[in-house]
Amino acid sequence: MRTAPRYRARGSGLRRGLATLATSVLALGMMFGASSPATGAASPKARVDNPYVGAKPYVNPEWSAKAKADGGSAVANQPTFVWLDRIAAIEGVNGGMGLRDHLDAALSQGATLFQMVVYDLPGRDCSALASNGELGPDDLPRYKSEFIDPIAAILSDTKYANLRIVAVIEIDSLPNLITNTAGRPGGTQLCQTMKDNGGYVNGIGYALAKLGAIGNVYNYIDAAHHGWIGWDDNFTASATLFAQAARASGSTVNNVHGFITNTANYSALKEPYFTVNDTVNGTTVRQSKWVDWNRYVDELSFAQAFRQQLISAGFSSSIGMLIDTSRNGWGGSARPTGPGPKTSVDAYVDGGRVDRRIHPGNWCNQSGAGLGERPKAAPATGIDAYVWAKPPGESDGASKEIPNDEGKGFDRMCDPTYGGNPLNGNNPSGALGDAPLAGHWFSAQFKQLLQNAYPPL
Repeated sequence: MRTAPRYRARGSGLRRGLATLATSVLALGMMFGASSPATGAASPKARVDNPYVGAKPYVNPEWSAKAKADGGSAVANQPTFVWLDRIAAIEGVNGGMGLRDHLDAALSQGATLFQMVVYDLPGRDCSALASNGELGPDDLPRYKSEFIDPIAAILSDTKYANLRIVAVIEIDSLPNLITNTAGRPGGTQLCQTMKDNGGYVNGIGYALAKLGAIGNVYNYIDAAHHGWIGWDDNFTASATLFAQAARASGSTVNNVHGFITNTANYSALKEPYFTVNDTVNGTTVRQSKWVDWNRYVDELSFAQAFRQQLISAGFSSSIGMLIDTSRNGWGGSARPTGPGPKTSVDAYVDGGRVDRRIHPGNWCNQSGAGLGERPKAAPATGIDAYVWAKPPGESDGASKEIPNDEGKGFDRMCDPTYGGNPLNGNNPSGALGDAPLAGHWFSAQFKQLLQNAYPPL
């Protein structure tokens, strides 16, 4: 098995009136070592090396209210990303906050860092159905004029010039062109179409160019996770494709400040009880069913190594990595406390791995998951921050078909009764039941994430 899908998600809304909660979280940013807004703001025209250092991040009051209402007061003041997953989300949907509302709320909080996900490519999410988008495969002109251009116009407003704005660009897109095109195991014709028509590459290049021209915006491209592109035949090819996209549609690699891994996924940050170099009775860990010849067993080692590959592909040596740790803690009673038995390599890996998924290709509402490391600036070499890009508690996809006007289909990987496909080694999905549409609040999952948090709450 060489390919593995991961997740997809999006934003959701409460009511505009929740923006009044913004003023209750003024003290939050100290986790990033923030100074006061008067002394800690970056120059709007001079990007800093790491936008997270010394910054006070925005807390989304819509997400915070939901977390508090579901027993999550201990984490309700954590910063999460705002997702723009359709054109209507720019202005706000169903009475929820739009982009300008969130930016204004950030100013009211005294925040100096705002985090967002840009997610509406034509033919979006070509390998799965849970979060198919609103734009068809040939809708690149609409993507540019109706989605990216209005976002850029808002971010360019000088009233936001002292906010460091981190923009994660189009998750799950470019890696799909490496692993999930027609002819690959589990590949789709839509992924092949998007590779052939250049919609992903040119759309991302356009987004990078437009947003990169704004002096206080920091673009980070999505770079999947170790269980997707950690194999030799995907690793180098992905970096090469990312560099191609960064140079498309008038962009240059200088518009890319860094990359993010594990977005909305569950891959463990660190596997403490085995390494890829371990052997059991002469058999390497790489030969285990779980690792399956991958060169990486966790996200930190993958992100650090992939950063070097990206630099070799032409990106600046100053790029930094983000790792989404919102749901990869894997704490609770199922968390191992030591290595597995050395009776076989599979027993050793399966007994000691903290990632308790059935298969690393499982991505939808995973049973047993827990909150991971809390957002933190500069936690390791080459890593700009651990972040909560995926707001904990927001569903990855519906566990059964639910009619909707959001462009979100039903993916069997979100069905707990599903027996799998080639992308997850024909294993059960491991998904929780009774899940709502992608991006909608999933109370049962949020409570499980709290219970299994690691580090514990």
